[in-house]
Amino acid sequence: MPAGTTVDLAQWPTRGPELYRSKKDYKKTMEAQVESLSDLQRIHYASNRYALLLIFQAMDTAGKDGAIRNVMSGVDPQGCAVHSFKQPSAEELEHDFLWRTQRRLPERGQIGIFNRSYYEEVLIVRVHPELLRAQGLSGDETVRRALWEERYASIRDSEAHLHRSGTRILKFFLHLSKDEQRARLLARIDEPAKNWKFSLADVEERTHWDDYQQAYAAALGATSTAESPWFVVPADDKKSARLIVSEIILAAWRGLKLAYPETTAKRRQELQQIRRRLEK
Repeated sequence: MPAGTTVDLAQWPTRGPELYRSKKDYKKTMEAQVESLSDLQRIHYASNRYALLLIFQAMDTAGKDGAIRNVMSGVDPQGCAVHSFKQPSAEELEHDFLWRTQRRLPERGQIGIFNRSYYEEVLIVRVHPELLRAQGLSGDETVRRALWEERYASIRDSEAHLHRSGTRILKFFLHLSKDEQRARLLARIDEPAKNWKFSLADVEERTHWDDYQQAYAAALGATSTAESPWFVVPADDKKSARLIVSEIILAAWRGLKLAYPETTAKRRQELQQIRRRLEK
């Protein structure tokens, strides 16, 4: 979707057709995609031409952690770094809103994964404008309206700069229904192994559901560009969501037409000299 598109998330499905016939079929398809991602990562690392940045945003319980863990399970940890951005520190609040994430951008040949990101500054901060005071900003409504547009512009400009510099950005919004979130929160209470995930704050944030949907819709519409697109992924079915995410990453990587560096005639000569020495 081009920047400036009006988005109504109520019109976007949270559950699409199942992309697998059975659990066995899902496992087989996921394993094949993970293997393909692993192969492409090796070429990506060797070519050292681009950096890849994956951004995951969603409401609580939408499955960001599981998507990252499953889709990227086959990649080499040496070439991939996951960063989770939670409540900013006192030091981070003293800088501009992009500062803390820019310090974690991937190098060429690397994959960077942001579990939440600088988009929190136009999402949770928009729903809870009182947080602006900690950033030394006014809570005045008139000022806030201009602030969001300014931040959208800063995000677009930053992502355009990164694209020109060789960083390819894929942004995933895992679109969860309110009913499915309720079921997953209850599961965190009912299943002892998931108790540690449960937080009363998650329930409190549910009371702001409509505000979050509006904030997400505004952010998606304002910051999705041809170079750095948003993908709205139906997330009520975790398995299908993971398959969609992995296929999008594969398609983007294949589109770069990466290849291992070619060996020059001089380099082949050097290798033959090394071979002769080793054979002696």
